[in-house]
Amino acid sequence: MGAVSRARSSSNLEIDVFQISKDFTFSAAHSIRGHQGGCERLHGHNYRVRIHLASEQLNELGMVMDFADLKKVADDILTPFDHQVINDIPPFTELNTTAELFAEYVFQQVQLRIKGEQAEVVKVEVWENERSGASFQQEDAI
Repeated sequence: MGAVSRARSSSNLEIDVFQISKDFTFSAAHSIRGHQGGCERLHGHNYRVRIHLASEQLNELGMVMDFADLKKVADDILTPFDHQVINDIPPFTELNTTAELFAEYVFQQVQLRIKGEQAEVVKVEVWENERSGASFQQEDAI
């Protein structure tokens, strides 16, 4: 049984796309180098990372990607940061530890790990708390 595809819209400009997202959490400390406020000092967050994937076709089971497989990918990326100081873990020994740069990092790492799959990462959100978050997505995403 092959991939499941759907009929295209009659307009050449419209493409039907399936999307999924899954949330992951971890706790870590960081400091933002050069920040002129409290964030320059070491402090911690209970981070929430939301990974969005998309595909024009579903796999043979009718999925963009199995959530369990996405969890394995995310765990590989995020576990090294759990209960650690983010500034001590490359590439954040050089990069600042902003939510924006962390979202870009996770996006790139997911992209590397699912290369060759039908699904593509389209967006990553990083939330430091319930009210403050950042996201990264590429303009040419699906």
